[in-house]
Amino acid sequence: MSRTTQAPKALRGAGNYIDDRFHLAKTGKKQLGKVFPNHWSFMLGEIALYSFIILLVTGVFLTLWFKPSMAEIVYDGSYERLQGVPMSEAYASTLYINFDVRGGMLIRQIHHWAALIFVASMLVHMLRVFFTGAFRKPREINWLIGVALFGLAMIEGLFGYSLPDDLPSGMGVRILQGVMMALPLVGTYVSMFLFGGEFPGEDIIPRLYMLHILLIPGILLALIGAHMLILWHQKHTQYPGKGRSEKQVVGSPMLPAFAVKAGGFFFFVFAVIAGLSAFVQVNPIHLFGPFTPTSITSGLQPDWYMGFMEGSLRIFPNWFDIDVAGYSLPTAVLIPGLVIPGLVFGAMALWPFIEQWLSGDKRHHNVADRPRNAPVRTGMGVVGITFYGLLWLAGANDVLSETFSVSLFATTWFFRIAIIAGPIIGFVVTKRVCLGLQRRDREQLEHGYESGTIQQLPSGEFIEVHRESSEETVHVLESKAPVSRIEVGDVDENGVEAPSARGLMGRLRLRLADWYTRDNVSFEGVDPHSGHHLHHGAHEGGDAHEESRDGAAT
Repeated sequence: MSRTTQAPKALRGAGNYIDDRFHLAKTGKKQLGKVFPNHWSFMLGEIALYSFIILLVTGVFLTLWFKPSMAEIVYDGSYERLQGVPMSEAYASTLYINFDVRGGMLIRQIHHWAALIFVASMLVHMLRVFFTGAFRKPREINWLIGVALFGLAMIEGLFGYSLPDDLPSGMGVRILQGVMMALPLVGTYVSMFLFGGEFPGEDIIPRLYMLHILLIPGILLALIGAHMLILWHQKHTQYPGKGRSEKQVVGSPMLPAFAVKAGGFFFFVFAVIAGLSAFVQVNPIHLFGPFTPTSITSGLQPDWYMGFMEGSLRIFPNWFDIDVAGYSLPTAVLIPGLVIPGLVFGAMALWPFIEQWLSGDKRHHNVADRPRNAPVRTGMGVVGITFYGLLWLAGANDVLSETFSVSLFATTWFFRIAIIAGPIIGFVVTKRVCLGLQRRDREQLEHGYESGTIQQLPSGEFIEVHRESSEETVHVLESKAPVSRIEVGDVDENGVEAPSARGLMGRLRLRLADWYTRDNVSFEGVDPHSGHHLHHGAHEGGDAHEESRDGAAT
C-alpha cells in the first residue's frame, strides 16, 4: 500500500501562513520548474557568481584587520626582515594579517585567487556568449550589463590590489595618476581630487578602500541581480540539437536536478580556489616591501586582466605628443591609457547593435549559433582576442627580453608591428577556416560522413564509402539558418534606389552588409543524405556501389 509523504506539521503551518498572504505556491511551482541546459559551458557564468560570493565572504573577514591609512609607522611585527622599516599603516596591517592573524594569509590568498578567477570566468563566459551569438535579440540589454560588470570587475580588482601599499601596487597607483594627468584640461584637477593633493598624499588609500568595499561592490551586486532577473525571465539560450527549437528548451529542471548540481558545483569551485590558495602563492607583498615614490623595479606586472593596458602604454610611441598654444597634449599616455580601452569596451558594447544594423536581423534567437556559421562575427572575436593577447604579452616585454636574450627595443618594435598585423591575419585565417568548416558540414549533411572504408567499383575506380550521420548530428547541421541580409543595390521599377541605400551611411551600410554576408555557404535546399546517388550517379557502376555501400553498412 502506497503512503504519501508529508512535510512536518511545523513546516506546513509556516508554508500555509506565508501562502495565505502572498500566494507564492502557484508562482513558485512554475518558477522552480524552470529548465536549465545541461551543456558544461553554461556553468562558466556560475563560476563567476560563486567566485564573487567567495570574494564577499573573504573580503568581510579581511576588513576586520586591514587599516586603510597612509600614516607612516615603524614596523615591529613578527616578520623580522622588515622590522624597523618605515611604512604605511595599510602595509603594516596587511603584514599583520599575513603573519599574526590565524589563517590570515590563507584568506588573503583565497580573496586574491577568487578575484583572478572571477574576472577570468567572466571573460570566458562573455566569449562563449559572443561566439555563439547569445547576445542577439532579445538579450542585448543583458549583454550590456555583462560588459559593464566586466569593466567594473577590472576596476574593482585594480583598487583591491592597490590597497596593501606595497611596491608593485604603489607603482600601479602611480600609473593610474599618470593616465589621469593626461586628460586634456581637467587631468590635473581630477588627479588632485582623487589623491587629495600631490601624489601620493595620505588620502588615496582610504578613498580606494571606500570605493573597493562599498561603492563598486554595491553596483556589482545590483548589476548581477539585474542580470539574473533578466536571465530568469528570458531563459537561457541553448545549443542546436534534437528536440531543441526557438520555442522549446531541453535541460534539467531547477528542482531538484539543477539545484543539486549547482550546489555541488559551488563547493567544487570553492575547493579549487582554496587548493590554489594553499599551494600556489600569489601577490606575496611581504617580499616586495613597502612603496616609496623613489623606488622602482623591473619584472613586475599587474594582475593579468590589467596587463593589456600596461602593454599598450609600453609600446605606444611618443611621436604623436602635441603642443597647442604652449599646452602639451600627452597622446602617448592618453591614447594607450584611455582611448584604446575605451575602443575595446565600446566595440564590445556596440557589437550586437552593429551586427543587427548590418544584417537587418530583428528576429528573436533562443538557439545559439555554431561559431563557424557566423564567420565574420567569429573573425571579429578572434581580432579582439589577438589584439588583447598581444597587448597583454607586450606588458611583459622586459621579461620576454631577458628570458629569450632579445633586445628590449626589438621586442617593443615586434609588438608595434604585430598589434597591427596580428588581428588582420587572425581575421582572415579564422574566416577562411569557418567557411571551410561550413562546406564540410554541407558535404556531410548531403553525403554523410566518410567511413574510412575503401571500395573498388567494377570500373576499377576506388571510392570511400559514406555512412549516414546520426539523427543528432543531422539536427545540429540543419541548425544553420539562412543568413539574414539587407538587399544590396535594391531599386524600384523606375530604377530609383531604395531610401536605405541613399546617402553616405546608406551606401556604407550596404557595402558592409555585403562584406558581412556574401561568403556564407548556403544550406538551403539540401536534404540530409540526398547527395549519395548524385555523387555516384556519374559512375557506370552506380547501382553496384549503392548495394556495396549498403552491404558495408551492415
